[in-house]
Amino acid sequence: MKIPVMFYVAFTTILLVMLTIMVSMDMPFNWVFYVMCLGQLFVAIMVYKVLKDNYTTDKTFDNFYEDKPINYNG
Repeated sequence: MKIPVMFYVAFTTILLVMLTIMVSMDMPFNWVFYVMCLGQLFVAIMVYKVLKDNYTTDKTFDNFYEDKPINYNG
């Protein structure tokens, strides 16, 4: 992935965690509402950026997980 795509993913995650903290601290409704709207906008932008990212790989489902390869020889 390119750095801008990772920026949107990280920023959206931070924004929505901040929203959860704001709700638990009983912040004023208008602040929570605007942060929620901004978070939803960034989720839409993040999904668009991730889906339109020009990322290719030579991995297939036969490769399973890279961090835990399957040992086919025994």
